[in-house]
Amino acid sequence: MHEASIALSVLEIAIDNCRKAGYNKIESIRLKIGRASGIMIDALLFAFNAVKADTIAAEASVIIDEVPVSGLCSSCGKDFVTEEKYILCCPECSNTSFNIKTGRELEIIDMEVS
Repeated sequence: MHEASIALSVLEIAIDNCRKAGYNKIESIRLKIGRASGIMIDALLFAFNAVKADTIAAEASVIIDEVPVSGLCSSCGKDFVTEEKYILCCPECSNTSFNIKTGRELEIIDMEVS
């Protein structure tokens, strides 16, 4: 379950940035996670809740902005967006040659602190 290590890394980054800015408490953390990132959001939230105890983020909530998969087909030239987690071919022409543009993200977007 790599979500536990991701949750721990997110927590460490958030705490470090919060303290550097002179704050003592994290209220919430907003994450951008791509659908094709391979991250199971429920497992990430579970892991975050487990690792945040006894930290300045003990009461923090995590808000997830999920990013759909989008790409550009090398064959037909069409841009596409899909809600699928995995894509094997262009939804327009079924060609297997395409470039993924979004959907692999894992970013901390912002935090509410006090």
